[in-house]
Amino acid sequence: MKRLIIATICLAFYPASEAFSQEDKKQQATDSIKKNTKIVETDTKEEKNRNVMLNAANNTGPREVNIGLPSSVGGITIQENDLPVVYYFWPELPNRTWRQSTSLGRTGLLKVGEAAITTGDLGFAVNSYTKLGTDKLEIVGNLSGSSFGWMKGDLNVSGPLAKGWSYTMGAYANFDPNSFDLKFAKYSDRTQIYRAGLTKKFNNGKGQISFLYKYANSASLTNYAVFKYKEGGKVEEYNDFKIGRDSYIVNDGIMKFKDILTGETKFADMGGSDAASTSHTFDILGNYDLANDWKFNFSTRFRYAEASQLIAIPLGIFEATAADNFTYKSTGNAYVGNVNSMLGLYTDGTPTKTAMSRFELTKNIEKHKWRFGLTEYYYQVDDFTSSRSFFNQTVSANPDKLVRNTPGGTSNTDSDGFYNYNVGGEYHNGFENKLSGYFSDNWTISDRFSLAYGVNLRYHKLKGDYYLTPRTPDLVFDPSQKTYFDNNWFHLGGSVNAVYKVTRSAGILADFTYTEKNGQLESYSGAVAPNNAKSKSPMAAFGLYFNQKNFSIVSQATYLTRNNYLARLNLVNPSDATQSEVATVFYDIQTLGWTTDIVASPFKGFDLHYLITFQDPVYKNYDFTAFGNNYSYNDKNVLEISKVLMEIDPSYTYKDFKVWASFRYFSKQYANQTNALYFAPRWETFGGVNYKINDHFDIGLTAVNFLNQTGAKGTINGAELITDASAYYDQLLVGSYIRPFTLEASLNFRF
Repeated sequence: MKRLIIATICLAFYPASEAFSQEDKKQQATDSIKKNTKIVETDTKEEKNRNVMLNAANNTGPREVNIGLPSSVGGITIQENDLPVVYYFWPELPNRTWRQSTSLGRTGLLKVGEAAITTGDLGFAVNSYTKLGTDKLEIVGNLSGSSFGWMKGDLNVSGPLAKGWSYTMGAYANFDPNSFDLKFAKYSDRTQIYRAGLTKKFNNGKGQISFLYKYANSASLTNYAVFKYKEGGKVEEYNDFKIGRDSYIVNDGIMKFKDILTGETKFADMGGSDAASTSHTFDILGNYDLANDWKFNFSTRFRYAEASQLIAIPLGIFEATAADNFTYKSTGNAYVGNVNSMLGLYTDGTPTKTAMSRFELTKNIEKHKWRFGLTEYYYQVDDFTSSRSFFNQTVSANPDKLVRNTPGGTSNTDSDGFYNYNVGGEYHNGFENKLSGYFSDNWTISDRFSLAYGVNLRYHKLKGDYYLTPRTPDLVFDPSQKTYFDNNWFHLGGSVNAVYKVTRSAGILADFTYTEKNGQLESYSGAVAPNNAKSKSPMAAFGLYFNQKNFSIVSQATYLTRNNYLARLNLVNPSDATQSEVATVFYDIQTLGWTTDIVASPFKGFDLHYLITFQDPVYKNYDFTAFGNNYSYNDKNVLEISKVLMEIDPSYTYKDFKVWASFRYFSKQYANQTNALYFAPRWETFGGVNYKINDHFDIGLTAVNFLNQTGAKGTINGAELITDASAYYDQLLVGSYIRPFTLEASLNFRF
């Protein structure tokens, strides 16, 4: 369920002048060839050639990097100073405390194997490092804006203090209306992040220590689009509703809830502080050179956050007649026409406390690069709740709330237009603790053969309480009915990467990655005891590489499985769109894939990156019951994932000018789990020009979706049980979309 909520708010745009440039890719390829190595070196911990910060959805955080599994429910994992910016994505999304900023000294993308060794988890991860104090005054900043009124200011100042001491200070402010007009607020994203830090260099020159503080306050809203679904996976605009330009958020921004713990009635305002999360983060990090060439690195974090979520999710659309007795909430006048049932979720400032540490010892010995590490993650959640309610709204831009009063009706609303309070509501309380030890080695066995390997051993403790109380209408929990849990698990993770150089220019590579996990606090949110069976994720790959002076290619086949996924589905009855229920389901996924990555520089100034992926991710063991019927998604293609993905990134640099473009192709994407509904193939496009004015200033102009692509993407809400697409041709459905054509300008300065 949460994947539907988050899919459109955890992706991002990152200006090309600040992103991984084509010059960097070219230089990396050239240096690699000169050293008689390959692009995917075993001792390289970061993935190159992936524009993870360039996206066509919005500009609030990194985009997903697909590995053939469903989109991560919280977006791509984000680390800062080698530790996750949030322990778990829900209820505090990573983009509520982290944005790409001038206050970050470096940003990269960790490889899957490196993430498995250091964190024990599967997937790519963005890793960033805070800009520390400097020996001389440095001022770095960015001002950005867009054709839709987006404004971003980003500034970092660093410099010396007393002998051996230096400071850093940063401020980030983002005010983004996005491409749609809200009636109750000016901006759909309001984010402010402030930083301050001190760095002390030890007098013996062997290391340093830094003390950092970060405050964040962020609120983001998710918009949807209503459209007519057409045969062939295409969509057509409905009446005057413009996809990506009109708001489908109820026009007063007010939702009503009954607190699931106290029974207190609350009105929550999406345009105010009710939708905002705040956090305080303290980091202590540094490094020290020990005896016998051992090096020590450490990073420790303490966080306190109050996380809020205020979200309206469209469910089913149906046509109301005069007999249904709908009236406008604002005027009391009768309403006849299309109605969208809506689900509201409200998490009201849940306190979370986090303590994390990572310690590493490294040493290079002859043909080995050894690393020994220890991580400790502690995470406490105080009474997480998701109070819920349902309401109805008109199917239009800036929709109105509707009130319904039918004698004897089961879907009547109160006078404010809400009903079924806390049906599907959530609660959990407790703590998690993860203690991990890891080891890795980069072993150059011979001039032709190298091996990188590592292992992660993790102890995971989970303790707290939850409710098995059925989520019936108007539910308020009785504390005497709490159920308690206390779990302890051991997990194994690791990765092996081998490279064999057949010739100076070509070779063979092989990878194997494995991770395990059981449950987490969020698993206990529902009204059923979770299935905490061990989830295992083996991933194997085999490929070839070939390097020449101006051309490099890596081609690799991958097999990946994962079992025991958890999903909470907000289901709508296909026979009656006014009926909905929540189902908790566990399932598996299997993926076969083949990826080819090319970097070329055919002539001076021109660089080209090309990436193509073929994959076939399918569901396994996905069976459940809803509305008295049995459903199975076994062997259906995984939701939202294309079988063919392609990225084409050309750029040309002449003196102080750079012209660049990025084209992304997505083949057909299934929009519901039965695969009956899907979206036609699409392109997402970016392009821009950057100009270096002098050593202090450069400017950039970027066009997002410059081919003026429009349309829906992702999933279709309320369509999980639809099996016959023909019945939905020319019918109204609701889903996510890509941004319309947008121009964005930026000014970067440094002194």
